[in-house]
Amino acid sequence: MKINSLDKLFEHELEDLLSAEQQLLEALPLMEQAANDPELKAAFRNHLKQTKAHITRLEKAFKALGLEPKAHTCKGMQGLIKEGDEIIKNATDPAVMDAGLIGAAQRVEHYEIAGYGTARAHAETLGHMELVDLLQTTLDEEGDANKLLTQLAEGRMTFAGANEKALTH
Repeated sequence: MKINSLDKLFEHELEDLLSAEQQLLEALPLMEQAANDPELKAAFRNHLKQTKAHITRLEKAFKALGLEPKAHTCKGMQGLIKEGDEIIKNATDPAVMDAGLIGAAQRVEHYEIAGYGTARAHAETLGHMELVDLLQTTLDEEGDANKLLTQLAEGRMTFAGANEKALTH
């Protein structure tokens, strides 16, 4: 698709987001399975449910624009998921695994926050006010997921740090 207008750029952003969410739909169960901490497992499980709702919202956005929902391969999400896979394959300590998974998940959340923020701004500029609210809802959920991961990270990092100190003294 030639991106020769803000309308086309907005469509491209939605296609990219749809691909990102679809990829995440496959990755989250693997992250949940690899996680050790029950709260982290629950966070991944909850975000899987939210991801399904995000896909539904994106499909509604396409339909509101008179377009068929289609995904344009999101290479950014591919890379982020690949980094998460490296943690899953290489971390041998449970606390380190969880800390690594949290970091990988936060990178994903930050990427999604940037994508949804951009798409929401395009929708507003183009006068698609019904889509502004739709995209803002997802943007808010991504922000909440990021905050939860930060809380978990602070708890895990404190635990991991205390664990390391105990092992070295």
